[in-house]
Amino acid sequence: MKTDPETLKRNHKVLETVTYEVHPVERGYADRTLSVNVDNNTIEGKPVTEEMKEAFTGGKGFDLWLLWNGVKASTEWDSPENELCISCGPLGGTTVFPGSGKSIVTTISPLTGIPIDSNVGGHFGPFLKFSGWDAIEIKGKAKNDVVIFIDGDRGEVRIEEAPLEGTDSYTVARHLTDIYARDEKDRKNIAIVSAGRGAEHTRIGCLNFSFYDSKRKKMRLKQAGRGGTGTVFRDKKIKALICKYSGKRENNPADPERVKKVGIALNKEIITYDPQQNRMRSVGTSHLVEIMDEFDILPVHNFKYGSHPEAEKISSQVFKERFTQNVPDGCWLGCGMACVKGVDGFELKTGHEKGKIVTVDGPEYETIAGCGSNLGIFDPETIIEINYYCDTYGLDTISFGTVMGFLMECYEMDLIDTEITDGLELTFGNSDVVLKILHQMAEGTGFGPTAGQGI
Repeated sequence: MKTDPETLKRNHKVLETVTYEVHPVERGYADRTLSVNVDNNTIEGKPVTEEMKEAFTGGKGFDLWLLWNGVKASTEWDSPENELCISCGPLGGTTVFPGSGKSIVTTISPLTGIPIDSNVGGHFGPFLKFSGWDAIEIKGKAKNDVVIFIDGDRGEVRIEEAPLEGTDSYTVARHLTDIYARDEKDRKNIAIVSAGRGAEHTRIGCLNFSFYDSKRKKMRLKQAGRGGTGTVFRDKKIKALICKYSGKRENNPADPERVKKVGIALNKEIITYDPQQNRMRSVGTSHLVEIMDEFDILPVHNFKYGSHPEAEKISSQVFKERFTQNVPDGCWLGCGMACVKGVDGFELKTGHEKGKIVTVDGPEYETIAGCGSNLGIFDPETIIEINYYCDTYGLDTISFGTVMGFLMECYEMDLIDTEITDGLELTFGNSDVVLKILHQMAEGTGFGPTAGQGI
């Protein structure tokens, strides 16, 4: 199958297009939310009321408002009226304020049956706001795989059938960036939300939010992990949500000088004290491994223990040696924390991409601990491999690690056996089996989908 941008784009079928006037953001608000129904292909804007601003301030508040007004008491996670809502707060996109690239994703969770929210970095939230929308709510179920394209440069929203692009996050982010970017310079103006095949066969699907790394010249991924947000996304047959914006990146706060002053002070404090405290700018959240181990709260063997003699094998120093471009590396402009880390030139050893050289986003502490020590795995290479495939398959690494740890203890206690696990010996430290189940979750085969139902 041809995957060149022209062939992919030519096979897109536009189902609906709506144009709108892009108003500048004032006092942190675009004063509109975007509603998209992929069942009947309707697109509409809704006003942001003063009540929303006062009583439901912030991305989480806006998401909850939209979800509350969009669902019924009887709504299940896979009901067509269940909504997937994404928003960032009034400070979202402020380029002098640390952490202001964050978005919040809210939906009714496939794992709990109640609302879940998950925060994520990247460029999508700010781009959505600058494009004229404080939040987006998506409902319905498409008949075939679709992408939703928000063009903040032209003031246009489209729903398009997209039959040829791969589903997995690294693939679809690359393909859609190739389609919608005019040239190399334009790639930094595109943000993509996607899931993957793993989200289709499990309830632990995550959403990946892309941003363009101009140094590496690659799309990078950040995750809205917990709660099965990616599972809802793929249940609605959404292949990707795309936002493009290349204009002025300013949310015009009510008191810009005060925001600037506070932002500069916070960034200065981070830059001054981080090297002595958390070392987030140099090693990201991996600094937590040795701290948790020392205080006897590192998850080991499904949280049975809090430390392990081999913990030093997955310490921050070990990953610092693997992190490349080991300089402050952020997922949004102006964030002094800049805690994003990545491993370049990693050769995959398993799965359908075996032998391929890739860039891996992370691992974060949660992945190192959840998919490492918690499973009795103290090999950094295995943890990086798990990290990559969880991301590209759209699987939350924390949920995956917790599920596998639980199953391993069940196996250890003879509560389950190889007859149930389809012949797999789920002993602690068995990294081959862990990776096999991970790939089964993506393929929808063997014990993978059963494990992927969650705990």
